[in-house]
Amino acid sequence: MNFTNLTSISEIKRIMEKHGLQFQKQFGQNFLINPAVPGKIADEAGKYVLEIGPGIGTLTRELCMRAEKVAAVEIDRGLIPVLEETLAGFDNVRIICEDIMKLSIAEFIDDTFGGERITVCANLPYYITTPVIMLLLESGAPIDKITVMVQKEVAQRLSANPGTPQYGAVTASVSWYGSVKKLFDVSAGNFIPRPKVDSSVVQISVGEGLRGSVSVKDEKLLFHVISAAFAQRRKTLANALFFEFPSISKERISEIILDCGFESGVRGEKLSVYDFLRISDKLSDEL
Repeated sequence: MNFTNLTSISEIKRIMEKHGLQFQKQFGQNFLINPAVPGKIADEAGKYVLEIGPGIGTLTRELCMRAEKVAAVEIDRGLIPVLEETLAGFDNVRIICEDIMKLSIAEFIDDTFGGERITVCANLPYYITTPVIMLLLESGAPIDKITVMVQKEVAQRLSANPGTPQYGAVTASVSWYGSVKKLFDVSAGNFIPRPKVDSSVVQISVGEGLRGSVSVKDEKLLFHVISAAFAQRRKTLANALFFEFPSISKERISEIILDCGFESGVRGEKLSVYDFLRISDKLSDEL
């Protein structure tokens, strides 16, 4: 197939001008201009792929060359004619104009891929990174891997270890569902418009988290405990939990923390998701 170069600045501008479009800051639109990057991301995809935010189709083309079936979900209605043009040479792609946050992910994947296990690829803007990742993980859909390009700072948080400044609620929550590894960095100069910060590509292997090997009494309570622990990072864990669960005395909360092997003045940033699970299970007996 003989395609135009979608990483060429002049070609991107030509396409945008042809369709009367401008870069939409509200959707975090920054298009890749390094031809090596889309291929590297697509190499991580599997046979069946859900792409979130295809833009003008730069990564989508690479996915279509490797996968058996690709579903590309784009929120910007103005880009649908562009995608229909840039992906016209492929018969293994379905373009959907939707807000991914409003889709029933499990139902959508089942309808689109007939129950097959899939991988997800996405270039996520900062404001929606965590909501989309958690939506996918919590959906229960048959997802093997999630490969996403995010702000470098977000990538550091996703893969952080307990006790480090980057470690937070999203780190612990994601590690419950899967393992995270950073694949490579993508500097700001690889995009148009040029963003203010660098990006990184990370991969979440779904099913490799703690959830696959242990049970929890109340999963909803576990996430409540994690959220409370990081709501005010300067608070001790005992104070944070007492604020969220006032029906349990502060003395009893401190006892639970001590029973789990921590000092009563420990802060949540020191605990792994397994530590939160142990505390959550003990709290559930008190509620």
